[in-house]
Amino acid sequence: MKSGFVNIFGKPNAGKSTLLNALIGEKMAIVSHKVQTTRHRIKAILTEKDYQVIFSDTPGIIEPKYKLHEKMMQAVKSSLEDADIALLITDVNEEQEESNNIFTALKLKVPAIVVLNKADKATEEQQNTITEFYRKQPYCKDVVILSALKKNGIDFLLKKIIKLLPEGQPFYDGDDLSDMPTKFFVGELVREKVFQLFGDEIPYHTTVLIQEFTEKTTLIKIRAEIIVQRETQKGIILGEGGKMIKQLGSNARKDIEAFLGSKVFLELFVKVRPKWRDNEMQLKEYGY
Repeated sequence: MKSGFVNIFGKPNAGKSTLLNALIGEKMAIVSHKVQTTRHRIKAILTEKDYQVIFSDTPGIIEPKYKLHEKMMQAVKSSLEDADIALLITDVNEEQEESNNIFTALKLKVPAIVVLNKADKATEEQQNTITEFYRKQPYCKDVVILSALKKNGIDFLLKKIIKLLPEGQPFYDGDDLSDMPTKFFVGELVREKVFQLFGDEIPYHTTVLIQEFTEKTTLIKIRAEIIVQRETQKGIILGEGGKMIKQLGSNARKDIEAFLGSKVFLELFVKVRPKWRDNEMQLKEYGY
């Protein structure tokens, strides 16, 4: 039996969450084309007859600007401490200097596989040049080229991971998909819709708090608060005549029902909490 922790690191928007979902075969992490979507360390557990891999999606590595960012970077630090294998993901089409600096600064003490993502958009020549570049780096044990979005190359990567995994007993029961509670994923699915429906600053000033999660005989009743920093942001999320919040609720409910495999009654409220991203007590309350 092989088991261990495989943690994913990289710049914001390199495709970490898409890769995690592709490896697990389930939607475990919310995805957006906007940067800094992931705020928590999300563990997802893949258990088969002869191996258990605990994958961790981590927030994109950034320079912290306020307390929420600091909490996000603490999640990255804790992932460095328990990793058995590191997946260092980068967009194959981008200038590699920044990613290389980030990977070098991690000072990894475990084997690292460099994952060149979005390969479907790169020429063979580009792929070969970048593969050669990373193979020369001291932190690099192997290089895998793939497209996380199209799930091309995922099985090949998984074989490489299992080969490097240490021998050991499973850490979690076979049925577990994550160490996070169901309420966390429900809140994340609502937050994902905020990223999809609203531009500019709104998603970054928003978090979601699940206030009620009650399983009834025919459905699950969920009451969620969408937390924003300013009254103007509340107005934007509500929309004219409540149009936007209705759309947000409808989109989120469909995904939550698919995730839970049950009918859902979802109530959404918008609350203003000025400067919550810099308030230690409020960050704790909101699960950071």
